Amino acid sequence: MLGNKALLLVGGGAPRAVAPGETHQGVKVVSTSGDQAVVLIDGRRHTLRVGEAPASVGSAAPSGSDRVALTADGRGHFLTPGSINNRPVQFMVDTGASTIAIGQAEADRLGLNYKAGRQVMMNTANGSAPGWLFKLNTVRVGDVTAYDIDAVVTPAAMPMVLLGNSFLNRFSMRRDGDTMMLIKR
Repeated sequence: MLGNKALLLVGGGAPRAVAPGETHQGVKVVSTSGDQAVVLIDGRRHTLRVGEAPASVGSAAPSGSDRVALTADGRGHFLTPGSINNRPVQFMVDTGASTIAIGQAEADRLGLNYKAGRQVMMNTANGSAPGWLFKLNTVRVGDVTAYDIDAVVTPAAMPMVLLGNSFLNRFSMRRDGDTMMLIKR
């Protein structure tokens, strides 16, 4: 979701922000509200929610992929819904983060067993902080899933999960304007 627009990725093409009443490649956005959009595809109504698995409707939609396209927001940040161990999260791409970084409250919500990991001291923009280093079983962004990814949990509150290099290094990154393409290596 981008404000009142739905960010649609149709048939593996580039993502496009579509307002209610507009159509993109045969997909009409009927309405948007909070974290969901109602769309019409071939005359059938579908409700799409942020954080759920991408919808594949009909034979034109890809079933799995080795790439994902991300679009920058108005501040230039790449935000994307995804999942950790099949639980929905909101990611922000952070090429300066060594690993995926998760706030403790979010890790608790996700039911992660991070305290079984190794206690570490992390160097952050705000100085040193304690944390737990452990492995995530699965991390999914778009149609791409990666396995056994290093992550760190910090007691500090974080507005979203930082998608760091433990995930990003498994991809080639290409940026064209406001679009970043991640292609699995």
